[in-house]
Amino acid sequence: MKYNRFLYLLVLCSLPTRLLLAQQSKPTPYLPSHAEILQRYKKVQLLDSITRKTICRHNVEANWLPDGKSFWYTITGRDSSKTGYLVTAATGKKEVITDTAKIAQLAKTQVTAKTVRQYEPSRWEGFATDSVSPDKQWVATTIEGNVYVRSVATGAQTRFTTDGKAAGDYYGALAWSPDSKYLVGYRIHPVEDSSVYYVLTDVPGTTRGQLRSQPYKQPGDPFTTYDMYLFTLAGNTASKVKAEQIDFFDAPVLHWRHKDPRYFLYEKVDRGHQRFRVIEVDAANGNTHTILDEQTPTFIYESRLYTHYLPETNELLWTSEKDGWRHIYLVNTLTGKIKNQVTKGDWVVRDIDSVDAKKREIWFRAGGRNAGEDPYFLHYYRTDFEGQHLLDLTPAAGNHLVFFSPDRKYFIDKYSQVNVPPVNELRRTADGKLITVLEKADVSGWQATGVPFPIPFTAKGRDGKTDIWGVMCRPTDYDSSKMYPVVENIYAGPQDAFVPKSFMSYYIDMQSLADLGFIVVQIDGMGTANRSKAFHDVCWKNLADAGFPDRIRWIKALAQKYPFVDTSRVGLYGTSAGGQNALGGLLFHPEFYKTAVASCGCHDNRVDKQWWNEQWMGYPLDKHYEAQSNVTNAGKLQGHLLLIVGEADTNVPPESTYRVIDALIKKGKTFEFLPVPGMGHSDGGPYGRIKRRDFFVKNLLNTNPPDRNINE
Repeated sequence: MKYNRFLYLLVLCSLPTRLLLAQQSKPTPYLPSHAEILQRYKKVQLLDSITRKTICRHNVEANWLPDGKSFWYTITGRDSSKTGYLVTAATGKKEVITDTAKIAQLAKTQVTAKTVRQYEPSRWEGFATDSVSPDKQWVATTIEGNVYVRSVATGAQTRFTTDGKAAGDYYGALAWSPDSKYLVGYRIHPVEDSSVYYVLTDVPGTTRGQLRSQPYKQPGDPFTTYDMYLFTLAGNTASKVKAEQIDFFDAPVLHWRHKDPRYFLYEKVDRGHQRFRVIEVDAANGNTHTILDEQTPTFIYESRLYTHYLPETNELLWTSEKDGWRHIYLVNTLTGKIKNQVTKGDWVVRDIDSVDAKKREIWFRAGGRNAGEDPYFLHYYRTDFEGQHLLDLTPAAGNHLVFFSPDRKYFIDKYSQVNVPPVNELRRTADGKLITVLEKADVSGWQATGVPFPIPFTAKGRDGKTDIWGVMCRPTDYDSSKMYPVVENIYAGPQDAFVPKSFMSYYIDMQSLADLGFIVVQIDGMGTANRSKAFHDVCWKNLADAGFPDRIRWIKALAQKYPFVDTSRVGLYGTSAGGQNALGGLLFHPEFYKTAVASCGCHDNRVDKQWWNEQWMGYPLDKHYEAQSNVTNAGKLQGHLLLIVGEADTNVPPESTYRVIDALIKKGKTFEFLPVPGMGHSDGGPYGRIKRRDFFVKNLLNTNPPDRNINE
């Protein structure tokens, strides 16, 4: 009993000491003095200098010899010396080339390897003034807006239309059937786009501002429309095809049947991006039949829509997100029925690289298929049309970039992660077999500088189950006993994902900002691309969301793992859509974001370009456009704001920023503004980036940046 009482008194007496120790171990906010921040600015300049060219052996630029059996490349070492290698592709044997004359001789006969390029299907025909028939017997042309066909043999000319006009509605975009029996054209109802304007305030040799303008289609603006017509040489007839007017994009490419050129297919994307059709036309009578009809309550991402026609087998390869993920389907173009789903699963086909119709193979890139990996990592695949023999050509963990030999028998696979240096492998195309490792990056020079690599991090999103991916840069000399404010580099445009996935061999802007005393992060929240359809759909008529609920949870989760992350001091910056997002953080989430720098922001989606905004915000324009506008919500501003705009911005009209400024002034809000004379669409350029850093130093580190007027 006495022993227990003694133990109790001992614990009681020691309690203040233990509390003091606990308080001492808790990180304290990092608040540098003015002298210290001046040293940090100087250190950033030094690190930018000493990290240059410290990474070597990270890239293999293969120069293939004409026989396709060997290639050579050179590597620059840490001492700037160059070494050449001659590689036998079949075995991977490397021979050091010491004779510079031999390298010069090889260079005369080289065939440089090429990266796999994304297949870009051409779905829109555009305009043709003269169109020669496949049998070379006829020339179709337009004269003063009307269609004429001229005989090559006799020069005799037949007029097919009379209601076309030289100025006004006219006929054009002519295309022949493969058997030269039919001619397809359009009566075109042209629309002239309205202009947007800007003023160049400081043109050399002038004393007045110079007004500039450009045609610029904004959401809701009308499109040129097309009525499809058929012209038959037998009988010299002209008739309108029984089809809806094409009121979105240009005249479509026509896909004629291989064995029966009486029929052709064309594609139609409805304005508003919610319907895509493949329509068949019977050229003999102008009747139409819908072969494929995809509709969605949200959006079809038209720029990622892929079609490849196989006229010899009456088939179509088509990508769709109909099952919730972007996959490839094989369609019978005679019946419109899906023959089979070529790829399937909870992963995303990102790009189609090529199609081999004879071997019935598809070469494509995808992300998210390899378990346990970052789902944004790109891998290269090959599969047959049935999807039964899927081969991962690039199995190693990481983000991949492939360079094929000219005959595609071999390829070099370069892969890395933001914190894992590149490896360059030589592989065989037939089965993906590894032949040899050509090079592994030497990063010892970089590591000697002490600058850390970015740290990948993942946390659950707003639904508590979806992984959100991002990266963190921390100060080179960070002190774990300090808490550093957070700055988010934000771009939430739904057209892609934006967090870097490959190793960067230079001192990136995010790291240089971190070395001023910040934790700098970049995150892909819900509403961005390259994940599931549901993940992407969050952006639909909802661009103001910008993935903020996911981003905020991610940053808080980061702080739980890394106590040096201070979530009470969070800022963000971005350009273009990122400028819209940066200001949106202060307007819609002021409880979390305290400081923002918004450059050339598309702050009101009604002011910005049509093709981008209608894709995500829909057509016709509705209440969502106004409700989510930064202009409309400017009165909600809390925190510190710096707006930057280039006066010569031809991407996002400068008035997008000026309308925000006008609204802020009318609401009596405090903010800072940097207009940059003569500058186009950018983050503000070198001076804008300086002002951005200074703004965060002042408002998140609570100290004054260098006074450059006195050369601090």
